[in-house]
Amino acid sequence: MALKPNEQALLDSVQNGLGIGGTWEPSTSGATFDVQDPATGETIKSIADATVEDAVRALDAAVGAQAAWAGTSSRERSNILRRAYDLLMERKEDFALLMSMEMGKPIAEARGEVNYGGEFLRWFSEEAVRVPGDFRQNPEGTGNILVSQIPVGPCYFITPWNFPLAMATRKIAPALAAGCTVVIKPAALTPLTTIFFAQLLEEAGLPAGVVNVVATSKSSAQSSALLSDKRLRKLSFTGSTPVGVKLLEAAAQNVLRTSMELGGNAPLIVFEDADLDRAVEGAMLAKFRNVGQACTAANRVIVHESVADEFAARIAARVNEFTVGRGAEEGFDIGALVDGKAVVNTARLVEDAVATGATIVTGGEAIEGVGNFFQPTVVDHLTPQSAIMREEIFGPLLGIIRFSTEDEAVEIANNTEYGLVSYVFTENIHRGQRMIEKLESGMMGLNTGLVSNAAAPFGGLKQSGLGREGGFEGIHEFLSSKYTLLPRS
Repeated sequence: MALKPNEQALLDSVQNGLGIGGTWEPSTSGATFDVQDPATGETIKSIADATVEDAVRALDAAVGAQAAWAGTSSRERSNILRRAYDLLMERKEDFALLMSMEMGKPIAEARGEVNYGGEFLRWFSEEAVRVPGDFRQNPEGTGNILVSQIPVGPCYFITPWNFPLAMATRKIAPALAAGCTVVIKPAALTPLTTIFFAQLLEEAGLPAGVVNVVATSKSSAQSSALLSDKRLRKLSFTGSTPVGVKLLEAAAQNVLRTSMELGGNAPLIVFEDADLDRAVEGAMLAKFRNVGQACTAANRVIVHESVADEFAARIAARVNEFTVGRGAEEGFDIGALVDGKAVVNTARLVEDAVATGATIVTGGEAIEGVGNFFQPTVVDHLTPQSAIMREEIFGPLLGIIRFSTEDEAVEIANNTEYGLVSYVFTENIHRGQRMIEKLESGMMGLNTGLVSNAAAPFGGLKQSGLGREGGFEGIHEFLSSKYTLLPRS
């Protein structure tokens, strides 16, 4: 499938090199790797494949720029982030189209991601000038305690493929606001959006070396080299829990500050007193946004037995209205999955659900032909033995399990190693308050299927991670408290 002229022109404007110290250059090995459109399987651009030596040079640049950037006034850092936000809003269509081409999501959702990702730039442009300190007398009365906040130092960011802009802005914006420099490794499946965003930061006035981009197909070797370098002071990773555990082990060797946004297997509970119209809307949003490829996706839909038949029928009717096609084209609700492995995994989960007692309400199969497409699928009567109850899905597959009592719903919801987000639909405010207390998740949506917001602390409990991104808390992940005693004369 030939690219349209506007698509080719956009791709031509994206650098194909490594962003190190303010220049865009080839890999020291000369190697490149291909980026493909998952809806067509065709290569849309080849970019430099960073070596370990390249990654270390990127850290050299970040270390070299750290002192000057930390010494830049908070107002100037704020202004740069605000200019970046304004530029991003001006180029919303370009960023949305680029994301749709390299990741597969529908163009309408990509536009939403530009808005969402941009809010981190705007939010942290405001937080940059509001970093608090403290001044108080010590209890003995012999001196005054001064507490100030200083930048952590050079950071290494590893971002996932499913939200290529928002995951970059969610990490980069607070780091820059706090006065930290950055080396970022975007996912090999979707590096173009991050490169394009780094180009925008340059245009916004960001000094050379403050943000460095090293895309690579050899993630493990690059990360090992940087995490063993004593000049690095912070690691932030978004991805799977098993990879996060390995990175935490490596980061422990140099006692690095870490932020980990890891796996999720979100429950969505629909009680018998729920507003079913609202519950259906919330479930559709929480499950099928981004083709189901989100750590916040509602994987386990836990529905009271008295309303489960009606709920399942309504969900299936909505799913059957979906249109499926290339995300970069207008008018499609469901785009391609990111690669062939995702298609195979979704099919495996459907087969396992049926084998363990579930029934397919609609969908259930990969779509034959070009691209990585899977039918939007609903399965009902899940059993506790189903792999869906334990694993992240990352595909357009909604599974329903039924319950009879509130305690049973809570037990099902909490029976997971993950604790990122939960969703609850009930018209009983007291029950809602009980769910806030009882559900083991770092975030919760009460009668809504969307919780993410730049002004809110994003993060989980248990094996879903450490630290928070966004909100007032987000900038403090990149600051260290420094205490000074001022003796009284």
